[in-house]
Amino acid sequence: MDFRLTEEQQALRDTARQFAQTEMPAVAKELEEKDEAISKEWLKRYAEMGFLGINVSPELGGLGLGNLEALIVLEEFAKVSPAVAFPIFESSVGPIRAVEHFAGSELAKSVVPKVCAGEIVCAVAMSEPDAGTALTDLKTRAVLDGDHYILNGQKRWCSGGGHSDSYVVYTKLSDEPGAKGIGALYVEKDRDGVSFGPRERLMGFRGIPSADIFFEDVRVPKENLIVPAGGFRKLMEAFDLERCGNSTMCLGIAQAALDQALDYVQERKAFGKELVEFQAVQLKLAEMALKVEASRLLIWRAAQNAEDGLPSILDSSLAKCFSNEMVREVTGAALQVMGGYGYAKEYGMEQRMRDGWGWGIAGGAIDIQKINIASALVGRRFNQRA
Repeated sequence: MDFRLTEEQQALRDTARQFAQTEMPAVAKELEEKDEAISKEWLKRYAEMGFLGINVSPELGGLGLGNLEALIVLEEFAKVSPAVAFPIFESSVGPIRAVEHFAGSELAKSVVPKVCAGEIVCAVAMSEPDAGTALTDLKTRAVLDGDHYILNGQKRWCSGGGHSDSYVVYTKLSDEPGAKGIGALYVEKDRDGVSFGPRERLMGFRGIPSADIFFEDVRVPKENLIVPAGGFRKLMEAFDLERCGNSTMCLGIAQAALDQALDYVQERKAFGKELVEFQAVQLKLAEMALKVEASRLLIWRAAQNAEDGLPSILDSSLAKCFSNEMVREVTGAALQVMGGYGYAKEYGMEQRMRDGWGWGIAGGAIDIQKINIASALVGRRFNQRA
């Protein structure tokens, strides 16, 4: 067991770090101020650098590297901001991987290369007004009518809603109850009957647009079926990889917060000496570093255990749960160490705290991850409805 990165992985990390730290801070600042998604021009630049679809097969336009390599790159961009990291998230651990793994070859060949080339953005549409944590309660429904599905319903809390070019839509595909009736369709934004609500205004995640999505008698070709009814488990397997991406967003934010706090306490003076000379500050820094490193190890273990496939629900839930709590604690401690400067928008720490908090809500709340962990430990699912 070797915890060191290979030379190739180090080179990839260094390339991503150099690009992210020199090219993206000004872009991230603009996205935060304007609350706009990153431009298609930057997506093309990402694609040229090989940052999109890092772990996607070369036959579908990716680099063909492993999940660990994708997460290493994602962390470097997340250190700058989640908004500039989000295209990497979507292309490497997001819904497009469900298309790659489970859709028919023709659909995968027509969609995945475009995402890897920065030509389109694909988002996942899962939650609904009455189905978030209890996802199997969803009401969106698709009925087969000849060569098309007729799709009706509403989605909420879709990161990319209204902005993305296409959506992996979780929907009922049969009358079977609960998970047995759920599958997924690939739905393009410009199909007749697809519309969007007003932009959601969130505490953080600025630069990652989201909005309700409405489907009114949308005709979706049969060929756009990703997973048929009864394939909910497959969708969740793909989502286990997204949990690792969620965890890595937390890791990047927390590492950046620690780095900034380290610089600050060695420059700022009080009572005639640097803040880092005070034992209370030293203890806080050590605690922050412990949590960041533990998070990184849990994420990398989940990715490595999965090799090039999909991580287990136990590994991914452990990583996500710990990282979601860790980023809140680390950004909070970093903000406190910086005092008034941490609380001021000009220095960016308050943004890290706002952005970090959201990842413990997105992609399955923290307490749900704990239920997943307990279920995996005892080898059975718990009925939350009983």
